[in-house]
Amino acid sequence: MARAATPDEAPAAAAPKKKSGLIPLLLCTVVGAAAAGGGVFFMTKPASHGGGEHSAAAEGGHEAPASAHGDEHGGEHEGGKPGAAQYLPIAPAIVVNLNDNVTMRYLSVDMELMSREGAGIEAAKLHMPRIRNTLMMLFTQQKYDDIVDREGKESLQKQSLAAVQAVLKEETGEPQVQGLFFTNFVMQ
Repeated sequence: MARAATPDEAPAAAAPKKKSGLIPLLLCTVVGAAAAGGGVFFMTKPASHGGGEHSAAAEGGHEAPASAHGDEHGGEHEGGKPGAAQYLPIAPAIVVNLNDNVTMRYLSVDMELMSREGAGIEAAKLHMPRIRNTLMMLFTQQKYDDIVDREGKESLQKQSLAAVQAVLKEETGEPQVQGLFFTNFVMQ
């Protein structure tokens, strides 16, 4: 005669069913994670220069320096065209008191320098203390009313670029940077 299952035996009989549903779930999770990782890898992989999918070894066993090719590391492309833009943040933000006789006001500016040559970025890094000092002195001379509108900000941006280029030209003989961009501009 068959005997009835006791309450203690019931969960033991149900356990294999849960286990068999867990394996496909884990398998799907692992496959999904692998697919996502592969997608991220291929989307962030740098593009091949020269249009073909061949290695440096196939071209003679060595690779030329990045600055000779003018790729994302700077330099000039063949034919004298400028290289890819490189950016150097001026960090931390420059914070100064504005020249205002009525109220206490301040200006906080985050900026980035742009150069198309790796040497320009390296020169700016080397002379960053002097660049920051020059910009700070320029900003403290500003009046709130002069830089509150777009034209004032654009004028300040041009003056800032000219000031940075003057520092680098004095130090290296070349202006080295082609752009200066405000990435955050707060006045109070």
